[in-house]
Amino acid sequence: MNKPKIVRPEESQPAQALWFDRKKYVTINFVVQRPKDVQVDIQPDKMILCCKNNTDDVFYNVLHFFDKVQIHDSRERVYDRTINVLLRKQKPDFAWPRLQKDEAKPSWISVDFDNWRDWEHEEDEGKEEYDRYVDMIREMADSNKGAAPDMGDLSDSD
Repeated sequence: MNKPKIVRPEESQPAQALWFDRKKYVTINFVVQRPKDVQVDIQPDKMILCCKNNTDDVFYNVLHFFDKVQIHDSRERVYDRTINVLLRKQKPDFAWPRLQKDEAKPSWISVDFDNWRDWEHEEDEGKEEYDRYVDMIREMADSNKGAAPDMGDLSDSD
């Protein structure tokens, strides 16, 4: 059964959004004080957010993504002052020059410069080391058959 579409409330305003780009994900933080009644509908090419804040102001945002996202690997989390949305890109290693398909940027969208990294032009230094580390962890898990280590000799009562 399909979820009911989120209907635009009569009186609403867009929540401020800060976003940044990574190799596999795009992260958006909607700034809302003590969000409640949060509804998020993530689709492959757009998302809708609707919620209220601590003073019952109604927020409503519609975002048409620059590129497609994988809805099953995308999620939202509600915090005290933000609603964090993590969107898994359909095409990893492809930089999004902007968040929306439309080149005209709405005033409520800003780049989160504190978290922005120009990863496109980064050298893959450290990648080889990381790959070796991941392989090592996998081998350990395989040889260990995923068994938890015995911690019987550890005691929290001294």
